[in-house]
Amino acid sequence: MSSSTLSAKSTIGSFTAEAFAEHLATQKSAPAWWQERKRAAYEKFASLPMPARTDETWRFSNISTLTLDGFTPSPVSNLKSEIPAPFGVAALTFKNNLLISDTSSKTDLAAKGVIVSTLAEAVTSHADLLKAHFMAQPQKLGSAKFAALHTAFVADGAFIYVPKGVELAEPIVITHVANGANTAVFPHTLVVAEENSKVTVVDFFISTDNSTHFACGANDLYAAHGAQLTYVDAQSWSPTTLSLQFNSTVVRRDARVQSLNLHLGARQARHESLSQLQAPGAFSEMLALTVATDAQEFDQRTLQIHQAANTKSDLLYKNALNDTSKTNFSGLIIVDPDAQKTDAYQSNRNLMLSEDAEVNSLPGLEIQANDVRCTHGSTTSRVDPEQLYYLQSRGIPPKTAHQLLVFGFFEEVLNRLENEPLHIALRGLIEQKLARQS
Repeated sequence: MSSSTLSAKSTIGSFTAEAFAEHLATQKSAPAWWQERKRAAYEKFASLPMPARTDETWRFSNISTLTLDGFTPSPVSNLKSEIPAPFGVAALTFKNNLLISDTSSKTDLAAKGVIVSTLAEAVTSHADLLKAHFMAQPQKLGSAKFAALHTAFVADGAFIYVPKGVELAEPIVITHVANGANTAVFPHTLVVAEENSKVTVVDFFISTDNSTHFACGANDLYAAHGAQLTYVDAQSWSPTTLSLQFNSTVVRRDARVQSLNLHLGARQARHESLSQLQAPGAFSEMLALTVATDAQEFDQRTLQIHQAANTKSDLLYKNALNDTSKTNFSGLIIVDPDAQKTDAYQSNRNLMLSEDAEVNSLPGLEIQANDVRCTHGSTTSRVDPEQLYYLQSRGIPPKTAHQLLVFGFFEEVLNRLENEPLHIALRGLIEQKLARQS
């Protein structure tokens, strides 16, 4: 076998041309434009190199454990298992890339003109919206290869459309499940919130076994003029999963988007979040909480782009690290020349629960306007011995005392959620993760 063949194999791993052809055969009922987009994406994926240690966008990342070998891109046959529901009944549930449950018809969403559907249906019935918003924003944070892989192999996902002026009190919950050894999943959620609408969408990512999975997911969020969109991403993959997730948010005039990402699972997880503020009055609030234990690695890359005057963004990422875990944060605020009166904030705060944990943090600014207010910063601290002593002196065991301090550290972010049941559900997931520690 030639060296070029070996190189090609390592670049595409199990996602060979034959595997893609097999996947594309399952998309025969999809329109031609969708299939062509997939073909172009696969060609791009196959042509791009794997990340290298010299790539600035992968600085501090563990490249040696990043592999595409050994995964199965086709769905496995066993789709029946009990799926936890910390957020209540899911509107849509996908398991191993296939829809297994749809309860959206049991609600009054349709009566309000709200569409909760699948990508498989939307490529035909709502093609214009998919063409405009599905993976429409260029990947600028280092994972163009993996985003192309996602586009090429995504089999289904959630499509949510909220009409002009419609406000929803209850969250729309989407559950994405991986099960079976070496299963590859490609979850996707696309949300279009029209003018002056209001909606909360929750993506829950979970493994129903402890097998190794490969999760390559994406979500597209579009908030039209005056819309209010809250998006929560709770990731609880198996402890040996390799996870890559890409978020793209577009915020229009006087619209508000709040996103909160909770990172709990996976052996190695990379999350890229791009927020574009495209019209005056746009506001993007970017929040994240991470509980890192054992030898987990969480890679967080963010980009706040202010493209119009009088826009605001506020980023607050908090990480709690134990054992030999590692977090990387690299965030950048870009202010375009015409984006005067920009108000942008970026903060990464880390709580070290172990002497052996590792934190890397690189906040940054790129300002091309002269009338702005932009601040950024990073802090890393250890548990205050006096606080720990105070709790233990009142009979609280050391493990419980550490957990209480972690929740005190996280509450600033959780309290920003308006929906109290959602706050409680996220807190419950964090408690479960902390309880599993020895």
